[in-house]
Amino acid sequence: MNECVLVVDDDREIVRAIALLLEKEGYTVLRAYDGMQALDMAMDRQVQLLILDVMMPKLDGLSAVLHLREKRNIPIIVLSAKSEESDKILGLSMGADDYVAKPFHPQELLARVRSHLRRYNILGGVNADANRSVFRSGRLTYRPEDHTLLADGEPVRLTATETKIVDLLMRNLGRVFPAEEIYRRVWGEEPYAAENTVMVHIRRIREKIELNPKEPEYLKVVWGIGYKMEKR
Repeated sequence: MNECVLVVDDDREIVRAIALLLEKEGYTVLRAYDGMQALDMAMDRQVQLLILDVMMPKLDGLSAVLHLREKRNIPIIVLSAKSEESDKILGLSMGADDYVAKPFHPQELLARVRSHLRRYNILGGVNADANRSVFRSGRLTYRPEDHTLLADGEPVRLTATETKIVDLLMRNLGRVFPAEEIYRRVWGEEPYAAENTVMVHIRRIREKIELNPKEPEYLKVVWGIGYKMEKR
């Protein structure tokens, strides 16, 4: 079955243009035109990636992301006419995996779709090695075979991007990774605004695993160098 992408924008011409771009590459494309419709359609398990605009009727894009993250961890690419760094950080903070400013280059959007789908499908476990070790650090346990992180024995709900970061850091406990290296390994491309992008995802992971995110025990910053998962 072809990989399925849901495209959401209240501008029907933009939806049509993105759909044609993706369909030429062999993707199955579903279309929606407001945030509420997007939420309903994104619950369909065939949808593997979501592209949606920020400014939409009934429910704005960022609110839709926030609601969707309670149910699914598929990659989400947010489109916005706003290109300020603060807007990008807000979008990532709400649970988006990527942020593309309008007007965008079609081939850039296509490359990001390919990258996120490749990562998502790898994390799906179809090629997982069931014999790999379990990685433990204090309250945290990471199972690579099904890409599950447990905190105090309870599963932690992570997005696909957050899981990739956790996978990297838990497999390399105590090792410090510069933001640029994390970006290359997780996003699979050359760093762009790497420090801010990685920082936002690190903060979200901390909020999910740390007893006190402001004084983290596990996911720590080494100032001037990068980030590491503490070996405890």
